[in-house]
Amino acid sequence: MYVLGHPGEDDIGGLVLLARAVKELKIPFIASGGIADGRGFAAALALGAAGVNMEVTPIHQNIKEKIVASSETDTIHIFRTLRNTARVFKNKVASEVVDIERRPGGAKFEDIRELVSGARGRQVYEIGDPDHGIWSAGVAVGLITDIPTCKELLDRLEREVEEIVGQMTRIVQSKSKL
Repeated sequence: MYVLGHPGEDDIGGLVLLARAVKELKIPFIASGGIADGRGFAAALALGAAGVNMEVTPIHQNIKEKIVASSETDTIHIFRTLRNTARVFKNKVASEVVDIERRPGGAKFEDIRELVSGARGRQVYEIGDPDHGIWSAGVAVGLITDIPTCKELLDRLEREVEEIVGQMTRIVQSKSKL
């Protein structure tokens, strides 16, 4: 399953993974990855998820603003050559990691260890410098357009999901009368 910037090595998208999960699992499951608004939440429910996971981490205001200013093309895969692919925000450090991975003969983890240090990545969220290290970011950053409080976000998600499910219900009901 694609979650928190880890798409796996097969690049199978969330729509297919969720539909497959419904067929394979006999227990309720939570959808995660690529869900940034009510449409994604409603889509996950329509595909059979019992709910969704949306990552909430204390983040410096500068990083929040960087996310809002971003599009779905502002991310990049790293660790592909190490078979541990991660999607991260496309910044100077991530680009350097990719350049090292693309060298003839590839790269070993030791070649990029300092660049991808977890401590360095955590500092991005603390000090607010988006180029300080690598930080997980999925293509859903392109759907984020503001910085609501948690309550505002939850209220919005609830309203949007109810509206979308209501629209789908009306479509199904009107079609079934034909």
